[in-house]
Order: sequence, then structure tokens, then C-alpha cells
Amino acid sequence: DKLKSLLELLPEHDLPEDLKSKHCKRCVVVGSGGILHGSELGHLLNQFDIVIRLNDAPVQGYTDHVGNKTTIRMTYPEGAPLSEHEYPPASLFVAVLFKSVDFNWLQAMVKNETL
Repeated sequence: DKLKSLLELLPEHDLPEDLKSKHCKRCVVVGSGGILHGSELGHLLNQFDIVIRLNDAPVQGYTDHVGNKTTIRMTYPEGAPLSEHEYPPASLFVAVLFKSVDFNWLQAMVKNETL
């Protein structure tokens, strides 16, 4: 019931046009474990058609190692950027909800309420 009422609050949206038109011939998922630190693979990662980043691992200051391209950012609500300026305009933010409190967070976000 909680999920159903929450979904009714959300506006219906499709993927952004620029993302819908992309073909994922070469995709990469970049985690947040720090294994890329010192790798200098940033230029290679930027060449992928779609770059999916997990959690809120920093990019700025580490672009030589992790690249700077982000097509999709997936994270739990507690890892969501706090400022609208932290959401790159050309990327899609995906909130991964799985705990009850995550649904409360989304409801508060949609209704502009304090959680």
C-alpha cells in the first residue's frame, strides 16, 4: 500500500531523449571501492557509450583515474547528493530504494517535506 500511494505521487516520466537514443554497445559500471585509484584509466572509461557510476564516489580530483563521464548515477538515498549543483545535467540519477526508510525519503522529497 505504501509503495502504491508513493507511485501515485510521482509524475510519469520516461528516460531522457538523449539517453533513449543511445545504444549501449560498450557500457561500463564504475564502483566506489577505490580500486581505480592510481590506474590512470580515466581516458579509457570516458570512451564507453554509457558510464554507470555507483554510490557517490567522487569524480572531481580523480578524473585521471576514474574519468569524468557519467551517464547514470545509482545510489541509495543516503548517498544522494545534497545540492542540486551536484547532479550533472547530462546524467540520470537513479535512487535505489529497498528499505522502508528509503520510501519515506522519496515521499519527503516529492512532497518537499523534512524527513
